[in-house]
Amino acid sequence: MAKQARRPGRGTGKPTPVRRNKAAPAERFPPPKPPRKTARTEQKVVFDAPSAESDEPRTFRLGVVPGATPGKWIDAWKQRMPRVPLELVPIEVAGQRTAIDDLDAALVRLPLTDSSLHIIPLYDEVPVVVAAADSHLMAVDELTATDLEGEVLIPLTDDVLGPLDLPGTRPATFAPLPTDEAIATAASGVGILIVPMSLARMHHRKDADHRRLVDGPLSTVALVWPRDRTTPDVDTFVGIVRGRTANSSR
Repeated sequence: MAKQARRPGRGTGKPTPVRRNKAAPAERFPPPKPPRKTARTEQKVVFDAPSAESDEPRTFRLGVVPGATPGKWIDAWKQRMPRVPLELVPIEVAGQRTAIDDLDAALVRLPLTDSSLHIIPLYDEVPVVVAAADSHLMAVDELTATDLEGEVLIPLTDDVLGPLDLPGTRPATFAPLPTDEAIATAASGVGILIVPMSLARMHHRKDADHRRLVDGPLSTVALVWPRDRTTPDVDTFVGIVRGRTANSSR
């Protein structure tokens, strides 16, 4: 009788070797798949991206009252912010508070009290007496209130100094005039007016001259802007006015 073939490992007392698949661990534990980009994830990435607002075309609008001189600051702005044009907007002292609401910042004349504004006083202007070039008042370098006794004081519609303590002067018999017309009237010898020096220079005439009034009120020019609109452009202009360089810390 033919012998039945035995399977290896059976009846021999020897364990049957187990064949190991080297690829089994990789097949059993595949690497984790990257998370799917959901709409929420993509939206978050866009939100956290750096803002490009600073590169958008814009203009810095600076209000300026008559007599203010921002020339050196404008030159510095052009060098530091060549891509942002600076627009000068003339404003009147009487309406300066209302005008600020439509501007980035403004150079105004104090007093101006408003808790919603940042106010930085910049410099004081001395007052001068404007009279005809051939007036006896122009014979000296400086004047005091007592030197004006008996003079006719021309009132102004755009007055920036407020009430003056000049008891020896006489009020004019005509209505208040704008500064340029008042200077033309003073040039004819009708009277005198008192304004900050910058306004006298702005409306200079050959037939009129001015002298400093040593005991007269000063006029303070200030930089102002709304507290709730302190933008990077405003901060840059404030730094220029305060003398900060482009690399200085704030």
